[in-house]
Amino acid sequence: LAPIWKVQPPCRFISVYTRTGDKGRSSLFTGERRSKDDAVFCALGEVDELNASIGLAREYCALSPDTQAMSQMLEEIQCRLMDVGSHLATPRSEEPQKADAPKLQRTMVEESWVARLEGWIDEMDKELPPLKNFILPSGGVESAALHLSRTVCRRAERSVVGLVRSGAADAPAQRFLNRLSDFLFVAARYCCAKKGHVERVYQKAE
Repeated sequence: LAPIWKVQPPCRFISVYTRTGDKGRSSLFTGERRSKDDAVFCALGEVDELNASIGLAREYCALSPDTQAMSQMLEEIQCRLMDVGSHLATPRSEEPQKADAPKLQRTMVEESWVARLEGWIDEMDKELPPLKNFILPSGGVESAALHLSRTVCRRAERSVVGLVRSGAADAPAQRFLNRLSDFLFVAARYCCAKKGHVERVYQKAE
């Protein structure tokens, strides 16, 4: 038998840097180049930041057996956020020759993703005490990280609202981010309860 290194196909080197964005422009999935401060790239950046913040929360959750299941949910959410990014990078309002039908179909945001979040929210809510006061972002590192991700999610959603209004993105993308912020709030409370931490309650100034 030939040595294994002789039968493996050669690896193609892919450079991290391309220099194509050095003048402040970058490419969409359609191939169109736009300024990096375009609304689409701003929304893509917000979703990317959201994904990174959820990644940090997921790593905290993975450290404890009590929150391992949450870590798995967050990983699935990160994958769907990558899909949302693909959707945003393929503006729906483009000319047909720029955003062809296969690309539009491949980058759709599914309503089932929203339903899955709602199912998780309902399941967690069953184990939580009723919310009677405003709570502060707190409750342990897992909970605090999830609260931070919630605020990043709200910002990402605000960026996508304008794209949906202009027809550049489909409404399910906005709905997914809106429901995700709800999920992250409940997930923060859930992790707090699972770890036996105390939710800090807002106190009015005297």
